Amino acid sequence: MSQTQRPRRLRSDGVRSLVRETELSASDLIAPVFVDATTETRQSIPSMPGHERVPVAEAVARVEEIRETGVEAVILFGVPESKDREGSRAWAEDGVVQRAIREITAATDAYVITDVCLCEYTEHGHCGLLEDGARADPTQTVDNDATLPLLSKIAVSHAEAGADMVAPSGMIDGMVGAIREGLDGAGYEHLPVLSYAAKYESSFYGPFRDAADGAPAFGDRRHYQMDPANAREAGREVALDVEQGADVLMVKPALPYLDILSKVRREFDRPVAAYNVSGEYAMLHAAAEKGWLDLEAVAYESLLSIKRAGADLILTYFAEDVADRL
Repeated sequence: MSQTQRPRRLRSDGVRSLVRETELSASDLIAPVFVDATTETRQSIPSMPGHERVPVAEAVARVEEIRETGVEAVILFGVPESKDREGSRAWAEDGVVQRAIREITAATDAYVITDVCLCEYTEHGHCGLLEDGARADPTQTVDNDATLPLLSKIAVSHAEAGADMVAPSGMIDGMVGAIREGLDGAGYEHLPVLSYAAKYESSFYGPFRDAADGAPAFGDRRHYQMDPANAREAGREVALDVEQGADVLMVKPALPYLDILSKVRREFDRPVAAYNVSGEYAMLHAAAEKGWLDLEAVAYESLLSIKRAGADLILTYFAEDVADRL
C-alpha cells in the first residue's frame, strides 16, 4: 500500500479531536416539555421512558431540571382541560400553554418555543377545522383556509404570554404567512417563526400522540402531511415557507429523512432544525432495554448524524441525557 495515503494517521487519540468535522453541543439541543392541565401531579409516559406530563404548577421545576444539564431552549406542548370542535383552548388567555409560558419566563432564563397547532385541542384530533362531512368521508379532512386565522390567533396568544419563538406544525398551506401577518399586526415583528416546513406523515409519531393526547379520532393526516415517498416536494414546501417569512426551517422526522435535511441545508440560507421524534427515541430505548444497544452511545451517535447532515438545531427527547454526556 502507498505510504502517501494512510487516513489512519489522523485517528490516533492525540489528533482525532483536532480534525473532527462535526461537533455537538448542549446549545444545539431543544427539549420538549409536555404541560398537562388535567393533572395535579407528574404523569409518566409509558411509551417514552424518562418523560412525563407535568402540571402547570410543575412547569418551572421541569424547565429548571432541563437547564441544569446545559440545554438552553425548550418547546412547549399542551394538554388542555377540555376540547371542542374548533380547539378554542389553544388560543385562550388562560390556556395551559399560555399559563406555562408566563410562569417559565418569569422564573427562568430558558428560551421558550411554542408549538402552534390544533390537534391537541380539537375533539377530533386533527390539525385544523374540519371540512363539512369529513367524519363520514375519508377523502376530506381539514379545511385549509378556514384554519389559517385560528393558527394566527394561537401564535399571537403565545406572543402575548411571553413566548420567544412560535413553531407552526400543522403543514397547513399558508400557515407561516398567516402567522407572520398576525404577529406583525399585533406588534410582534421581532418574534421569529420556526416552521415545520417539511413534515412527513410518518409512523414514527406514535408515542408523541400518547404524550400529547393528540391522535386523530378518525382517519389520518395524509392529506396535509407529506408523503414519505417524496423528496422533491420538500423543496417546494420549504421554499413557500421561506417566501412567507419563516426564520427557521424544520424537517420532521429526523433520522429517516436525513436526505431531506441535507437537501434543505444545501438549498436554503436559513437556520435548519430537525425533530428527532418520539418513535426514534422509543425504539432506541426498547433496544437498550433488551440489552442489544448501548443507549447513551447510540443516542449520541444519532444526534451527531443529524448535526452532520446539516441541522443547526435539534429537537430531541434525548436532550438532557446527551447534554449531560457533553
